[in-house]
Amino acid sequence: MTFTALPDLAVRTLGGSVLAASDESFAEKENLLNPWAPAFVPATFGPKGQRYDGWETARRRAPGHDWALVRLGLPGVVHGVVIDTAWFKGNYPPHASVEATAMDGHPSPAELAAADWTELVPRSPLQGDTAHAFPVAPGGLATHVRLRMFPDGGIARLRVHGEVVPDPDRLTGLTVDLAALENGARVVECSDAFYSSPDNMLFPGLARTQADGWETARRRDDGNDWALIALAAPGVVRLAEIDTTHLKFNAPAEVALTGLDEHGTPTVVLPRTRVQPDTRHHFRVTSPEVTHVRVDIHPDGGLARLRLYGDLTPAADHALTTRWQTLRNRM
Repeated sequence: MTFTALPDLAVRTLGGSVLAASDESFAEKENLLNPWAPAFVPATFGPKGQRYDGWETARRRAPGHDWALVRLGLPGVVHGVVIDTAWFKGNYPPHASVEATAMDGHPSPAELAAADWTELVPRSPLQGDTAHAFPVAPGGLATHVRLRMFPDGGIARLRVHGEVVPDPDRLTGLTVDLAALENGARVVECSDAFYSSPDNMLFPGLARTQADGWETARRRDDGNDWALIALAAPGVVRLAEIDTTHLKFNAPAEVALTGLDEHGTPTVVLPRTRVQPDTRHHFRVTSPEVTHVRVDIHPDGGLARLRLYGDLTPAADHALTTRWQTLRNRM
């Protein structure tokens, strides 16, 4: 599996934000984290010149370089970075680098500027109109990254792919969504992802459109589609939310949930149950301690969101806290 299959910890839809930048004279810094592929319409000129779906700085006439500070939407361990100069052909920076830091709370740009930073991507050459993929050796926890470009120019997107590491203060001792991507859950296998990734159904918030969930191709056999979710941590599921919002003509007819414990032993959490299109369904359930949940949709279709609310086991509480502290101390 390449690192780009891991979640983009910086994307705006997961809460990422560009807190500050040295300059954004031609195009706004916020564009760096847009979730869609960079777009371009030639000869669309505004007061600042040609419009770009990216971040573009002024031509630098003094020594130095431009930079942008990014708060990751989800803290985690970075496995790779993509610096995309799409559509920037005569105005891209010749070099760029990326650094990371881990800070508690909600630090200001000034506090981040004074932080200790660890190099993820050394100063590296860039080409115009190109997505540059840089694998990163997994290290400590990252909550923020700093993108530097030398000396100036335009970058369309910054992607920071990695493994989510949830802050235990948000989980321990509370009822939580064990299937939330922001809490560390992931889809580890699925039968089909033709139209969209199954990880989408674990995203925060409500789906905005039909494309904002998981949708499979139309089946032409007697089988059904499914996805296997590694929960944020081992726990007991008490409430399942199955959301087919925006799926009006392509919702599944029925849905079932099966829990798996640490030994892979299956337990029915929700038997095969009829669901309606464009509807948020809530089901009170009871499960043993499980580490994974398989969702089966019959026969095919899509889900906008899947929520599995429950309680962490005491051992999971301890493991989350230990992991956070260990990774925090590495950065």
